[in-house]
This record gives sequence, C-alpha cells and structure tokens, in this order.
Amino acid sequence: MGIDCSCTCTPYLVGNRPNCGEHVAWSESSAVSFANSVLGAKSNREGGPSSLASSIIGKTPNYGLHLGQNRKAGIIIDVKAKIKSFSDVGALGNYVGSIIGSKIPYFKNLDLDSDKLKSLGATMAASGSVALYHVEGLTPEYSKAIDDDIEKIEVGKEEIEESKCKLNTSDDIDLICIGCPHCSVGEVKEALEIFKKEDRSFKGDIWICTSRYVKNELQRTGIAQEVEKYAKLLADTCMVVTPIEEMYEKTATNSGKAAIYLPSLCKQKVRFGDLESLIRDFK
Repeated sequence: MGIDCSCTCTPYLVGNRPNCGEHVAWSESSAVSFANSVLGAKSNREGGPSSLASSIIGKTPNYGLHLGQNRKAGIIIDVKAKIKSFSDVGALGNYVGSIIGSKIPYFKNLDLDSDKLKSLGATMAASGSVALYHVEGLTPEYSKAIDDDIEKIEVGKEEIEESKCKLNTSDDIDLICIGCPHCSVGEVKEALEIFKKEDRSFKGDIWICTSRYVKNELQRTGIAQEVEKYAKLLADTCMVVTPIEEMYEKTATNSGKAAIYLPSLCKQKVRFGDLESLIRDFK
C-alpha cells in the first residue's frame, strides 16, 4: 500500500512532501500548517482515525481548506518588530495565535526561511488553532489570499517582548531541548556551530529532537558524531511527548510550541529564548 513507517511531525522533511494544490489528509497540527501554508497543499486538521481512513481508501472529504474560497485570509498582521531568531518567531506565533483563534492570517513585512516558517505555523497551531497562513512575497497563495477589506492589526516590539515574558516561567535550567517540530539538517548544523563556539562541557543535558531520517543523514555525513560530543540526538520523539517530568523540572527551549505545551503536558517550568543565549547561560 506504499506505507512508510515513520514517527515524525515533519514528514515533509523525510520525503512526504506534497505538491502545491495537492489534496492530503494530515493530522499533526504543525505539519498541516506547513503543508497548507508553505507548500500550498490542501488539508484540514484531521484526527488520527480520519487520516488513517483516507490513507486506506485514497480519498478525503471535500470541505474546509480543500475548497479555495475557504483559504482566503481573514486578518492582516502587519509586523513592525524585527523578527530574526527562533524565539522571535515563537513569540510572534504565540501572540498572533492567541488573539486570532482559527482565522487565517496574512503577514506583511516578514522574511523567514522555511525552518522559521515551520516554527511560526507550529506555534500558532498551539496557541490558537491556525491551520493556514499566508506571508506576503513568500508563501505560494499569498497573491490571491485577500479579496475584500479585512481587519488589520500591527505587531510591534512591545507585543513580541510581552509574548516572550508570558512563555518564560523559570530562570534556571535543568535541560535544554530543541526540535519541536523536529529539527531539519540545517537546524542541527546551526546548533553545532553554537556548541563549537562555546566549546565546553555543560552542567546538564542538551537534547536535539529530530526524525530517524534526518539523524541517519547526519550520521552518514559525520555531523551526528560531532553533535553528540555536546548533546543527545534523539529520533522519533520530542520533549512534549516524553515523561521528562520524571527527570527534570525546568526545561529551556527556543520552540514556541514546546514552551506552550511543556507546563501542561510535562509539568515543566520553562526558560524560553534563543539557543545561543540559553547555551551561554547553561553553566
């Protein structure tokens, strides 16, 4: 039946990358957001059983985000703050998702690579229920996303800093963990450069969560061996679906999605920030 066994929230990084306009039935909220928004594929936020049923029969109900008229933007987000790091993106996604719910946002003045777009969608899906967003000049459907005059809000530095403060509930760190959604090869390489810059041992554990396919590629190229001098490279899981509360109380992350879920799912206090600053303070 063409089944490929994997356990990742980033199937589009491991070969399951639908084309623009292709209809799919995905059930992981951040993956649905990436497919709809960055790839231009079409999927509703499915549950596990409905996705499985669609995979068996090769069909999915033709409603919701499968229909072009339902993919229009409902609100314009004019970004006035400088959004550069993953923590900036997480703070933006947390703020926007929390105030717009399930509306489809259209972002202006935002220039992000695919890894940060992945993070943006994941965080908005966690803080709200956003399954599709458009970014002017970047995402494939932005040019036809606005038909009428719609509500517009501005997001500035004050809102970003306020959002970061809300995600921070701890000054101390027991564990640093990134990879929610799972890290790409590029993200792992960036983390390795930060580790090398510090070039020292750390007082606690550092986890990098990714898929087995990305880990295999990192092992093939020798990057995994370098990374594991500093951190544990974990495949097919992440910090919000493991019982880390049995080992840690205070987790640091650059992931907006993880910062939202860790307190409720894993009873963690959270230090939220850029990986470089988290590593620098992890003494």
